[in-house]
Amino acid sequence: MRVRDAVDGDVEAILAIYNDAVAHTTAIWNERLVDLADRRAWLAARRAAGYPVLVAVDAADAVLGYASFGDWRAFDGYRHTVEHSVYVAAGARGAGLGRALMVALIERARGLRKHVMVAGIEAGNTASIRLHETLGFARVGLMPEVGTKFGRWLDLAFLQLTLDDRRDPDGPAV
Repeated sequence: MRVRDAVDGDVEAILAIYNDAVAHTTAIWNERLVDLADRRAWLAARRAAGYPVLVAVDAADAVLGYASFGDWRAFDGYRHTVEHSVYVAAGARGAGLGRALMVALIERARGLRKHVMVAGIEAGNTASIRLHETLGFARVGLMPEVGTKFGRWLDLAFLQLTLDDRRDPDGPAV
């Protein structure tokens, strides 16, 4: 397995992973499947913003998972904070792909001089929360019953990772 930047030819695999998560998990709080045009537009928007989309691939270059980050909030004051997503194909979970994608994504965020990476995770997803904690993320909040899917309320856990130790937002890392 290796991690690389996504290319246009990966969009169909990304679409399949995304739609599987929509249909079968609470990792994505959407209930509507999307089409290829939607994922192409999403990839183009990430690229236009200068943000990475990474894929984990097997020896045959088949996509097994993907990860990305984008602006946490649209206001200027949040420009140093990003929120990420990481998804692994159902048949490839538990093999370390999520960790590999996250490690690469964290390095990309540091390379872009981001200061904080935020994770919004369904509070019952203990595997994802545990993974994030092993990567240094700290639990910073819980918002009970702010979402719904599959006919039940969902709680949203927030975790964050401070990516550098600079004191001046626009200055060098200390």
